[in-house]
Amino acid sequence: MCMITCLMRPPSRLVRTRIYPRTTTLLKFTSHCSSFALTDSETAFYLTSCGQIYSRAMGSFCLLRSLCLPRQVGLPLVMHRQYSLDISAQLLRTQGYVNGQWINAPSTFPVLDPATGEEIAKVADCGPAEAKLAVDAAYKAFYSWKQHTAKERSVLLRKWYDLLTLNKEDLAKLITFECGKPMKESLGEIAYAAGFLEWFSEEARRVYGDVVPSAAKDRRILLLKQPVGVASIITPWNFPSAMITRKVGAALAAGCTIVVKPAEDTPLSALALAELASQAGIPAGVFNVVPCSREKTPSVGAVLCTDPLVGKVSFTGSTATGKILLKLAADTVKRVSMELGGHAPFIVFDSADVDKAVAGAMNSKFRNSGQTCVCSNRFLVQSKIHDCFIEKLGKAMDAELRLGHGSDPNTTQGPLINVRASEKVEHQVMDAVSRGAKVLRGGKRLDGSFHQPTLLADVTTDMLCTREETFGPLLPVIRFSTEKEALAIANASHVGLAGYFFSQDVSQIWRVAENLEVGMVGVNEGLLSTPEASFGGVKQSGLGREGSKYGIEEYLDVKYMCFGGLTP
Repeated sequence: MCMITCLMRPPSRLVRTRIYPRTTTLLKFTSHCSSFALTDSETAFYLTSCGQIYSRAMGSFCLLRSLCLPRQVGLPLVMHRQYSLDISAQLLRTQGYVNGQWINAPSTFPVLDPATGEEIAKVADCGPAEAKLAVDAAYKAFYSWKQHTAKERSVLLRKWYDLLTLNKEDLAKLITFECGKPMKESLGEIAYAAGFLEWFSEEARRVYGDVVPSAAKDRRILLLKQPVGVASIITPWNFPSAMITRKVGAALAAGCTIVVKPAEDTPLSALALAELASQAGIPAGVFNVVPCSREKTPSVGAVLCTDPLVGKVSFTGSTATGKILLKLAADTVKRVSMELGGHAPFIVFDSADVDKAVAGAMNSKFRNSGQTCVCSNRFLVQSKIHDCFIEKLGKAMDAELRLGHGSDPNTTQGPLINVRASEKVEHQVMDAVSRGAKVLRGGKRLDGSFHQPTLLADVTTDMLCTREETFGPLLPVIRFSTEKEALAIANASHVGLAGYFFSQDVSQIWRVAENLEVGMVGVNEGLLSTPEASFGGVKQSGLGREGSKYGIEEYLDVKYMCFGGLTP
């Protein structure tokens, strides 16, 4: 083992905000990493007596952490350097945002980097009182916001879109550090998030009513569309920016005002969006954010779902939580949208282009380390091409998947959101192996929140991984013989969000697309989300649709006006 120990005074001034995790005291070089080369910009490393490592880089200082993380499937742990979170101070907000003001709460809660487990910020832990303040502010602002013309709302949404695009690098860094995504994926999410603001800035001017022919000569019938009022928005951690803009863009375009409760794991992205909304000129009270800890989530959620001033609740998350929120909202008969759990089948028929199917499987399964509601969970491969598909898929995993911290440009697979998520994947793998499945790639839980991308063969429908949503990098392959058998397996679920299949048989494509019991179907395609298309599921995967021309309808009421007493 080689050790580097030097002393140095820590930096006293920083131009940009940097979040510094606590560090280990030693730089260890294993036999798998016999040298540690510094780039020209990293001229020296210094280890302080309190265990902090600094790099003098291009005249400024940034803290780095020496941490063992897996870099490649099938390889032992090797040395990995983490980069500091370096973003504009304006975008690193840690207070609640209510009525155009940044507010404190009586206590704070930590936000952790899932790759290291280290604290990156302390955020205001808002409770029911702060949630009520936000609802009241939104209700008061609603009466002026709904008077804005569609064009005025459109212009403000477009300004917000422009600011997201301008600040995409910093916003992506926030996602990487609080969610764990590789930077490439985080940048993709910001583009996706901005796309919803752009789309709904245009849809704001296309909210049309109807003139209905009347059976009576002295009457005219009109159908008007009006905003529902205050909308409570409860969002998940896996897309901490896009899930907000997909809902908020539609709501603001419709003329509603908003209270957002972001996931406790990823509040920093929501607060950065609030800062940019303020810069865009969105009026005080129209967009509010109340971050809170896991412990306070039930009480804050109860306020947002039961307050009589709230007219709409929109939630993305688990089916179990969605059912709880539905019950809460029922007492005051609120409009509700729910985008809940999925368990997507991915079917490869004998007629499929195997190479395209493998590429689709990689995209569908391993985006965000398998932590998306529409990622494929059950892979059904027809007997004739089963072995060929498995072989090519394993090679693709070897070639394309690299584990590590998301800020490392070589990383394609980050951590899971927390240790519990990694343990769930491990449990499903152990269950499958105990029932006869074979591990062809990966199969092991690693340090912290990491789990190896795992390929299982000889999977059967009695295994947990085929009956429960995984939300992790586990790819189980089931062999099937007939189309009828594949559809029966695919539809044997109480949820139905997305489904995918690959086939070159046109008649089969129509049959399967029409008979899959899901809200979204990818045909010869592993990625299907886009602002222009509707997003939502059937069965217990939710209620309503987001995105597309239908997304704005979720925030509008239809008012019938009968204009009588007219002279024919």
